Amino acid sequence: MEKQSKEVMIDQTRLSIIQGDITKQVTDAIVNAANPGLMGGGGVDGAIHRGGGPAILEECKQIVAKQGHLPTGKAVITTGGNLRAKHVIHTVGPIWQGGNISEAALLESAYRESLKLAAEHNLTGVSFPSISTGAYGYPVAEASKVAIKAVVSFLRERVTSLKEVVFVLFDPGTYEAYSSALEEVV
Repeated sequence: MEKQSKEVMIDQTRLSIIQGDITKQVTDAIVNAANPGLMGGGGVDGAIHRGGGPAILEECKQIVAKQGHLPTGKAVITTGGNLRAKHVIHTVGPIWQGGNISEAALLESAYRESLKLAAEHNLTGVSFPSISTGAYGYPVAEASKVAIKAVVSFLRERVTSLKEVVFVLFDPGTYEAYSSALEEVV
């Protein structure tokens, strides 16, 4: 099966959408849709922890011991362990509760904080999953618009080390939602 992909240039950064497995990405950092305790879990989070091995979990334990649970919309960075990515940026997206309790703002913050952390570490490439749309229940159509808008506005409003931002989406339906959102936003 041929991998679907779509890309646009936002200033000096290539923004791409592909269907694939985020744990296989060769990039500076992949973003983990983490839980507040940073201890791994299901979905993308579990796959990243399994693929990266114990080094990621050890760094996550140190972060939680130092600062407590990671608040929704915030991000931290660890090693990539055994992954092909050098780093993992862990962010906590909101749990969908109908859309009236700041879910969109918190989701936007998760993307922006992840991008800020990547820029602060002078990374050139970062890959995102679809944050909050699995176990946290955020509807993919709405989440994709928030995600694309957050990334595009971040890239347009500041000079950054980032040369490539990729949304790596696991299934065809999610890929299609992000593809449509990209066409709407750009």
